[in-house]
Amino acid sequence: MLTAIDRKILRTLQSNGRISFTELGKQVGLTTTPCIERVRKLEREGFISGYSGMLNPEQLEAGLIVFVQISLDRSSKQNFERFKRAVAKLEQVQECYLVTGSFDYLIKARVKDMKAYRDFLEDTLLSVPGVQDSTSIAVMEAVKETLTIPVPAT
Repeated sequence: MLTAIDRKILRTLQSNGRISFTELGKQVGLTTTPCIERVRKLEREGFISGYSGMLNPEQLEAGLIVFVQISLDRSSKQNFERFKRAVAKLEQVQECYLVTGSFDYLIKARVKDMKAYRDFLEDTLLSVPGVQDSTSIAVMEAVKETLTIPVPAT
């Protein structure tokens, strides 16, 4: 069960994962040692699954976001397993979801530009065994992009 302080810790770490334990403790009303103990407990219990830095995709030549709807040949369950294994290895793919509806997977990919996307689609994604069809949606402007998860008040 999360306490009010645990919730404050989670909210604070989501907005600033580099905060020191001393500063985090001040912000949530704890001294440093109990703050460290709470964070370690939240990590052990799986509330905190890791830490990462947010990188600027433009600086790293990955400014184009493309969503790709993938349909698989459904004649074999193995196609789904093969697809999952293959897509997990693709560095351009940031997210991949098995979904309901008229296609099977929704992928979010980041690449340099449209040419890089075309190469990725034709040479890599469409060559995965079992891929039957795809529809691409290029993003013109990212209005909101976040990894933040709402932490309930109670």
